[in-house]
Amino acid sequence: MGKRTVVAVVAALALSACTATPPPPLVPSTPGMTVVPKEKVNEVVVGVDDVKGGYNPHTLASQSAVTTALASLLLPSTFRTDGDGSPRMDLDLLVGAEVTSAEPYTVTYTIRRDASWSDSAPIAAEDFVYLWQRMRTEPGVVDPAGYRLIDDIASREGGKVVEVVFSKPYPGWRSLFHDLLPAHLLKDAPGGWAAALGDSFPATAGPFAVRTLDQPRGEIVLERSDRFWEQPPVLDRVTLRRANQHDTIEALNAGDAQVALIRADAIALKDVEELGRTTALTTSVVPRPEVVQVLLRPASPKLEDVRVRTAVMRSLDRDELIAVGSRSGPSADLRADSQVTPPTSAGYTPTLPAPTGDPVQLLTEAGFTRTGSLWERDGKPLELTIAAPAGVEPYVTVANQVQRQLSLSGIAARVLTTQPNALFGQDLADTGTSDNTVDIAVVPQPDTGDSASVLASSFGCRTSPDDGGTPIPANLSGFCDQAVQPVIEQALSGEVLLADALRSIEPVLWQQAVAMPLFQVADLLVALPEVQGVTAGAPLAGPLSVARTWRREDR
Repeated sequence: MGKRTVVAVVAALALSACTATPPPPLVPSTPGMTVVPKEKVNEVVVGVDDVKGGYNPHTLASQSAVTTALASLLLPSTFRTDGDGSPRMDLDLLVGAEVTSAEPYTVTYTIRRDASWSDSAPIAAEDFVYLWQRMRTEPGVVDPAGYRLIDDIASREGGKVVEVVFSKPYPGWRSLFHDLLPAHLLKDAPGGWAAALGDSFPATAGPFAVRTLDQPRGEIVLERSDRFWEQPPVLDRVTLRRANQHDTIEALNAGDAQVALIRADAIALKDVEELGRTTALTTSVVPRPEVVQVLLRPASPKLEDVRVRTAVMRSLDRDELIAVGSRSGPSADLRADSQVTPPTSAGYTPTLPAPTGDPVQLLTEAGFTRTGSLWERDGKPLELTIAAPAGVEPYVTVANQVQRQLSLSGIAARVLTTQPNALFGQDLADTGTSDNTVDIAVVPQPDTGDSASVLASSFGCRTSPDDGGTPIPANLSGFCDQAVQPVIEQALSGEVLLADALRSIEPVLWQQAVAMPLFQVADLLVALPEVQGVTAGAPLAGPLSVARTWRREDR
């Protein structure tokens, strides 16, 4: 796709997610009386696809562009990504962070004395402890491998000095403790971790604070935080407003929205291109740290045989799944041909092998016979359940396409759409049970910036808490291979270079037919010229991570 084509596509996608409802004009109620308008609010309205609840950035169930945006503006982080993707210590929160001991491997964080939550409680060691305890034990969390290496967290100087002790060296420690949560409000809150940030933020610690969060109306209003201890934002207010693609484009055209961030299809790209002919626009494609993947779960009794998994994978038309899921939008150019690193990662190297294995032969070897239109074994048809998070695209669309393709190959399948919290917290969590009902899952693989941790979190094992020694799966698929586990652990601790580890592990992962990565999700960012400073943002952070520097200059 050429540069001009990308710009046109980006423009078309971003204009269709905002409502065009300008405020009513000020009309004098009495003849001869002059109404003095209120002071104009320095505000930027951002059109988005949705603002629905679930804002915990640490859960798979809550992954979205809006969750990333809110976390970047409302929650404190130890490190954030620079423009080149490297981690940078956030001086808004920390005075220092460094490895202070090699044995045991210890990282010491020093928190600013004036860093506090919006209710005046200090940001302190208890916030680190809360996130660590939840990330190492809760199901359905994003990239927990690094947190599982932590043995203990000690507090000094009133909680403002935090010593994190690891069981082994962990070079990726800078990827931990981003988007800290207010432990003093959440640790004993009703609903526990599952309800944390489900529909609101009990306290914030960023340049903005939540003024209103109205999911039914589809609007989130953020205002400059008076309690933020650093340089305040230029804007008074940032409003996120839900709308379909057509309404978003109309809102941009009318000036009722000044920025849009949406998943675009070919139609939206064309509409944005047409708008750009009459209106000055800045457009760019913004990849999310999220790859759409199809998991064939060894935890399922029906797919524990690698021959069956391979046959099922070979029955799928990957190119068609990518085309349907990306809707011929910007994501179509971000094909994920690696098991671990996303296409926009600096370390991305395609490893997709040429297709091998005949599905008919493989299923026959596994004891199945083709009877009529279906494959059967022992008089029972091969019938699979495909799960996807309800209401979350492109996962539901891809799951339905997987079902259609398998049916054409004689493999009966049904699509089960489950609420995200239940899917990731329950259905895909019990990876060792024999009565698991989910055979295939169409789910995201998030990227946190530490590919070694992504590898361990997606394909690694951990020891059983019951006997302390038995390796058990520690991922959504239920995959645990003792042949590759030592290399995974060495990559996580830095004993071997990640690139060397992936060269030996990726061929095994493809051969095991556990995951079929499809494409990296991308949004289209569109901005009108009256808003200055709108950029794609740093990798992993998103465009709203720099909203504190946006300026509005009406023309």
